[in-house]
Amino acid sequence: MRKILVIGGNGNIGFPLIEELSKNESIEIVTGLHHPETEVSMFKQFANVSVVKFDFLDGTTFSAALTGIDSVFFVRPPQLSKPKLDMFPFLDQVKAHKIRHIVFVSLIGVEKNPMTPHHKIEKQILKLEIPHTFIRPSFFMQNLNTTHLADIRDRGMLYVPAGHSKTNFIDTRDIGAVGAKCLLSDKYINRELEITGERALTYDEIAVIMSKVLKKRIVYTKPSLLKFRKTMLNRGIKKDYVNVMVMLYLITQLGNANKTTSILEEVLGRKPISFEQYVADYRGVFNGESLS
Repeated sequence: MRKILVIGGNGNIGFPLIEELSKNESIEIVTGLHHPETEVSMFKQFANVSVVKFDFLDGTTFSAALTGIDSVFFVRPPQLSKPKLDMFPFLDQVKAHKIRHIVFVSLIGVEKNPMTPHHKIEKQILKLEIPHTFIRPSFFMQNLNTTHLADIRDRGMLYVPAGHSKTNFIDTRDIGAVGAKCLLSDKYINRELEITGERALTYDEIAVIMSKVLKKRIVYTKPSLLKFRKTMLNRGIKKDYVNVMVMLYLITQLGNANKTTSILEEVLGRKPISFEQYVADYRGVFNGESLS
């Protein structure tokens, strides 16, 4: 029986991935969690899923998580922005445990942005010669109901320094679905998959869509990069994380976040989840209720 390690199975990519993988009874899924004792309950619905403690910053958790594993799926935790210190030791152990396939959620256009942590992680995986798939998605729709939720829910505004440039958004549930396909098929080994939503949108267009679906006025305020950075730091967000956000929005302002591909449709055999559908599905969250 194949055994797959999904790091962060409680996340907005990891959990949809596990939902998809769990349908295949011929595989065993292990999810590495920071606090398994408090998070295990959400996986009791899956007969072929077990949990183990995992922490990128604690090397003593690596061996138990990797022993007997065939394939690994992971996303870089946004608060970890120094790959040499917080990712490379884990990748060394992936190599040492002779993992046959690693699937890493990277970033679209990352090959042109050597300063991003994703670029450095990709390079290290290549250097270690680990069979891999790099999933390179466009901007996450779910950033709006996490990082930017308070502004949207409480202030009715999109506080994003993207100027008038277009951004292609992808639903993280689609990323999880693509991840499942990659883990279950050798055809995606040693490939880079640039996956996107169906179309790119300006934040003005996003505000119009959200206003219509949520039935309340959402305004795009267009702060400068400097003002955005200062505001995020004042809110207590860690500097390294804020700096990565600013870098990504600079890329957006330069017009490099609007790429649209058909790869997701080729992999999944269906169209991506639309932005309108995403907002409708998360309506309760944006309106201060729980996600149904």
